[in-house]
Amino acid sequence: MLKVLLAGGGTAGHVNPALAIAEVIKSHRPDAEFAFAGNPEKLEAKLVPQAGYKFYPIQVEGFQRRISAENIKRNLHAVKCLVSTGRKSKKIINDFKPDIVIGTGGYVAGPVVRTAAKMGIKTAIHEQNAYPGVTNKLLSKYADAVMLTVEEAKKYLDPKIKYTVTGLPVRSGFSKITKEQARRELGFDNDTVVILSTGGSLGAGAINSTVLDLIAWYKREGIKVCHIHSYGGNGRETEFEKCLAEKGVDLKNDPSLIVREYIDNMPTCMAAADLVISRCGANALTELEAMGRGSILVPSPIVAGNHQYHNGMVLQRAGAAIVIEQKDLTSEWLINTVKDLLGDRKRLAALSENAAKLYISDTNDRIWGAIEPLIGGK
Repeated sequence: MLKVLLAGGGTAGHVNPALAIAEVIKSHRPDAEFAFAGNPEKLEAKLVPQAGYKFYPIQVEGFQRRISAENIKRNLHAVKCLVSTGRKSKKIINDFKPDIVIGTGGYVAGPVVRTAAKMGIKTAIHEQNAYPGVTNKLLSKYADAVMLTVEEAKKYLDPKIKYTVTGLPVRSGFSKITKEQARRELGFDNDTVVILSTGGSLGAGAINSTVLDLIAWYKREGIKVCHIHSYGGNGRETEFEKCLAEKGVDLKNDPSLIVREYIDNMPTCMAAADLVISRCGANALTELEAMGRGSILVPSPIVAGNHQYHNGMVLQRAGAAIVIEQKDLTSEWLINTVKDLLGDRKRLAALSENAAKLYISDTNDRIWGAIEPLIGGK
């Protein structure tokens, strides 16, 4: 029986690719057994058991560079965790006895994959972002297989490594529904431009505030646009819907608007859209490519290595997106940019066409192609 240990986490951006890789392996090796090593205080501790996999807790924390009393306390805790990670990683590996260990990023992947490599176990890593995280930069020197979402990540890694550009698996449902079907489901007509905007599950204050003014502008100027917006948890705190009402937008009686805290039918909403306003997480961008949707991208300024900016620029250079840094984002800029796109439908369509060209449709096959040689006949 093939035994696979996956390690990674901290955010859904690291956990979901690991779960997707497990599904890829399972499709080829139904007899495979999986386990996951992750931080007991992070998202993986919830998502992995929900997916039905064995979970090994191992606490690893990153170091804070900015000096403050709180960060000094956090760094001392990080040192305490670091001291024991090698021993704990070895214990996990000895207990599960994996044939291969696969890391998908996040601090927790570091000691697990590195320990496995030292023990002579085959290892692989998958990097989701155009600018690799610290953990995967280090692990790339030891891993037997390095998988990248985009070619651009290679220039930040050791030039001697062997790598495979695999793309990133997307959630089921994306690319399986047509624009017409999606619009019928949402109650929109086929002739009106549809815009989808989201700052992710937590929301993004900068996106919320500028989209608020964008929607108010449609209504004030009598511009016919259907708009779907997810304001997230942060928007709930700032009462996004109440702010719309104060700007004269009658949300309850306007069928052209769908405003929610969280969008639980994202494949349908993205399929209906002509334009998407979003952050630049790797999963979100792969979904845009899978659906072939043009976008206005606002990178989060608080992520490690400013990797969302690098992700977004891959699409902008390909003519698939317009990137605006948060420090430069204003309501006036967003309104003018959307106004220009509404007046130039050929450019709007070109953004979508170029996004579709970036999509790697055989990602699952590429991932299996990178992993299969490492497991052989096990």
